Amino acid sequence: MTVPEEIVRPVTEDVGTEDLGTVLGVWAHPDDEAYLSAGLMGALRDTGHRVVVATATYGENGAPDPVEMPPYRLAEIRKGEMVSSLSIVGVWEHRWLGYHDGECADADGGVASVAELIEDVEPDTILTFGPDGMTGHSDHRAISEWTTEAWRASGARARLLYATLTPGFHAEWGPLNDQVGLWMSGSPPETPAEDLALYVELAGTDLERKIDAVRAHVSQATGLVDLVGLDTFRRWWSAEAFVAADGTEPSSAVVGGVR
Repeated sequence: MTVPEEIVRPVTEDVGTEDLGTVLGVWAHPDDEAYLSAGLMGALRDTGHRVVVATATYGENGAPDPVEMPPYRLAEIRKGEMVSSLSIVGVWEHRWLGYHDGECADADGGVASVAELIEDVEPDTILTFGPDGMTGHSDHRAISEWTTEAWRASGARARLLYATLTPGFHAEWGPLNDQVGLWMSGSPPETPAEDLALYVELAGTDLERKIDAVRAHVSQATGLVDLVGLDTFRRWWSAEAFVAADGTEPSSAVVGGVR
């Protein structure tokens, strides 16, 4: 993606995070937060911002063979991986919402759970999936719906940002995305540069920190890293993009680091 030079500056200096305030991320499974926002979270913590992450499920059904790795065992493993991953980016506040992996779309009380989070944390900015659920996963779409409804019920006082992807990402990584079956259903998000609210492009130690945070989810990331190679994996997830839920943020809010 091409971002105007005048609004691109190194993530280590300040990726335009000063107006994000307290940030709450609401995600479905352990590792969602790392792939989609670890770079941003690290930059926020570097500049003294409070960051809280909430995860709806333990990701207990994320094993290819549930007999070899029963859900109850995987849940415990992924809890530990979550602590390790968040610690790498300096995030110490985390909440589990306690829903069952794969069942969020039919669960009761999701909106109320997120509403309680918003009331408790009082965030200035909320990060979550867009209505597309990024990959199309039903849990992802449910979390987007819960968070959006809870945000509206709160009076939309915080800024709500949806994780998205750029045309450049699809152009560069489309074949690999198809190879690994990244898109589960529906169409993946695609937002032009001029419509983004925030864009973080990582390099150097900032990128390494993000990749370390993703790889800390060992049970999920190891096979993918082995499949594509670490260098490709690093470049694949080197940027993070967000679009405003209300569609009001101008491209002047787009910031990032230089690769």
